[in-house]
Amino acid sequence: MKIILAPDKFKGSLTGLQFCNAVEEGIKEILPKAEIIKMPLADGGDGTIDILEYHLKGSRIYTSINDPLFREIEASYLYMDSSKTAFIEMAEASGMHLLEKEEQNCFYTTTLGTGELILDAINKGAKAIVLGIGGSATNDCGMGMATALGYKFEDGHAKALQPIGKNLLKVKQINGNHVINHLKSIDFKVACDVTNPLYGKDGAAYVYGSQKGASDDKIKQLDEGLKNMATVFEKQFNIDVQNIKGAGAAGGMGAGTFVFLNAELKSGIDLVKDLVDFDTKIKDADWIITGEGKLDSQTLSGKTIDGIIKSAKKQHIAVAALCGSVSLSNDEAEKFGIFYTDSIMEKAKSLDDAIQNGYDYVKQMAVNFTKTLV
Repeated sequence: MKIILAPDKFKGSLTGLQFCNAVEEGIKEILPKAEIIKMPLADGGDGTIDILEYHLKGSRIYTSINDPLFREIEASYLYMDSSKTAFIEMAEASGMHLLEKEEQNCFYTTTLGTGELILDAINKGAKAIVLGIGGSATNDCGMGMATALGYKFEDGHAKALQPIGKNLLKVKQINGNHVINHLKSIDFKVACDVTNPLYGKDGAAYVYGSQKGASDDKIKQLDEGLKNMATVFEKQFNIDVQNIKGAGAAGGMGAGTFVFLNAELKSGIDLVKDLVDFDTKIKDADWIITGEGKLDSQTLSGKTIDGIIKSAKKQHIAVAALCGSVSLSNDEAEKFGIFYTDSIMEKAKSLDDAIQNGYDYVKQMAVNFTKTLV
């Protein structure tokens, strides 16, 4: 029997690889001769570089950059010299996890550090860059990133503006006279798992601003600023960013990468699956066992498990989901293409118990699942 293990991480509890190890131990107790292939995945958010490093082996490059509040920190990205490809995670430089709770406010944060990682990769010789844009603490429409690459954002008096969300509304023109020479020759792909437009009630500021520490008043200003940027983009670059799917991802970084990097925005999980050759490796499998912290209706709209189910359906492979918690009924899960579900929270005494002993609970769930196969 061939079984593929393809989880996302359980945030705060288990990495994808730890999940794979726990499930493998559980399966082997019942089916010691089962063929098990570990394929932990991610959807472009934080943790994606770790997954790509596991599958693709590249080198970690460390460099000094600016965090979301312009403080110097060390951050890393993955580089494969053989293909001259860099894999960069926005969260490494511009992520929420870099800030204390009281520091989180996307009115004042910048994506400058993400741009500095991109610049470092280009200087190392990268010809292709894959950028994951989940987990950001920013709403600057990619201004900071573009500033690191030589763009200047100017007000009506041609004065350069600090690249933060607060200044989106002041931008009157974008000066590209000092952009690094070969930026246009780099192939950029962006892993993006949301489809929000840039501005409006479904846009970056209104949907995600409060999660990033912005007050209602600041969210309104940020939204007006994003609308202003869309006007500047149309005037200077002849690009209507509001109609680009995912333009509002990561505080407008989706739009920024499209305009400044000529990037292709792709579903994060689809991009990761392509990079690790997932669809080829699952051929002839009997089951795919996936899992993540929470299985609910949102999981099935462009997240990791959704991408796994799509691949499984094409090859008529059954899917089991072992998760932290499950809020779908068996019928709902089956309708989506999941034929077996189990959750840690059905067994744990408390959330703390679930987090602390996640490995053991996952192993036990794998034992229980495998017993249904014999």
